[in-house]
Amino acid sequence: MFVKQLYTNCLSEAAYFIESDGVAVVIDPLRDIDVYLDLAKERNATIKYIFETHFHADFVSGHLDLAAATGAKIVFGPDAETNFEAYVAKDNETFAIGALTIQVLHTPGHTLESSCYLLLDEKQAPYALFTGDTLFVGDVGRPDLFSGNQTKEELAALLFDSLNNKIKTLPDHVIVYPAHGPGSACGKNLGPNTYSTIGDEKAGNYALLATEKDKFIEEVTEGLSTPPSYFPINAKINKEGYDALQAVMEKALQPLSPADFKATAKAGALILDTRPAIEFGNGFVPGAISIGLEGRFAEWAGSLLPFDQDIILITPEGKEEETIVRMARVGFDNVTGYLKGGYPAWVAANEAIDMIITVEADELAMDIPHDEHLVIVDVRKPMEFANGHIKDAFNLPLGDLTDPGKMAHFNDLDNLYVHCQGGYRSIIACSILKKEGIHNLRNVDGGFAKMKEEPKLQVVQEKTVLN
Repeated sequence: MFVKQLYTNCLSEAAYFIESDGVAVVIDPLRDIDVYLDLAKERNATIKYIFETHFHADFVSGHLDLAAATGAKIVFGPDAETNFEAYVAKDNETFAIGALTIQVLHTPGHTLESSCYLLLDEKQAPYALFTGDTLFVGDVGRPDLFSGNQTKEELAALLFDSLNNKIKTLPDHVIVYPAHGPGSACGKNLGPNTYSTIGDEKAGNYALLATEKDKFIEEVTEGLSTPPSYFPINAKINKEGYDALQAVMEKALQPLSPADFKATAKAGALILDTRPAIEFGNGFVPGAISIGLEGRFAEWAGSLLPFDQDIILITPEGKEEETIVRMARVGFDNVTGYLKGGYPAWVAANEAIDMIITVEADELAMDIPHDEHLVIVDVRKPMEFANGHIKDAFNLPLGDLTDPGKMAHFNDLDNLYVHCQGGYRSIIACSILKKEGIHNLRNVDGGFAKMKEEPKLQVVQEKTVLN
């Protein structure tokens, strides 16, 4: 028996490759499928099935490309309806994988079609449970992500039944392999590990400790943040289908000279710069949006960029293909080219550039008493802000910056000092603000992590938000 977790940090996503006696399956694959094909070759195995735990909202699955490359059958659990060929399994149906068996457990709650896959070993004893977004380490899947006409309370009630009737009844030693780890927006507060056991989750997961359905529904549905805006788009793509990744790559990998790049942008394409945040701040093409590859790139791209507008890229040298693949993982098939030679080529062509002024925390502290128009803009999430922020700071979460109404908070006289926790998100925010015509701004170097250490800056909490 061979079981491998394939974890992608920037999406907090786990796919799985299972093999026995030359027969393999993949669970919840990403759109770029080479890693699964390479593993099959390495194991001298044939991929027979592609199991999907549900219609994922936070990434585009690789089920179609992988099926086309291998001839494997795509399998969903009960209640799944697709626009492509797939096998919809019955609850408790089993599939032979060499000497192993996989049993389908329909576990609605996160979504109506959500299912877990129980791996039985060579002796037909329960070994591991691939839980998708039904059960995480320390958490469960949120019940408010676009599943039919059900309310989040109705889905939470279904989730309670699924957990108690299908999952808690399994032996304590069974390994729990979820589809996501810490940082994922598919739950509220996932634990730090990417796998666990049924016994550990029964002992420490609040959702499995709940014994009353009403109390469970209340706990699971309270405090849910607004899901990223791209979630319904990705869920629809996974249900209806998509273009092959190879076709997307061929369209996107088009080198553009500075003159052609400029003309394409003028014709309406959006410029995305994926260089590190600090490099972007030191100089960039006017109008470009910064989302650096070094952070949660795909998640922020999906949350902030349009899916219906052509996108052209400026990337670190040699990172064009990586950027396109990572964008495709969250459904972007609208990249039409990249700047050949990157930002240095733009500078060498004597084209106009822009930059973001960066200040230290002590400079901000010195400016506050002398500038009546100074506005501290904190682009962290509301809960981060509530747990501690600079006195009189204005919270404008990065995910809200695409809402034109949010810009109405500022006037032409405001001097904006923008920060996040460490500096990645604030550079993104500054680039968006500049693109919207707001140029009187500064990025605070090191973000809140450095600002809270500055003795002249007062840190306060919002108790009303915390409670």
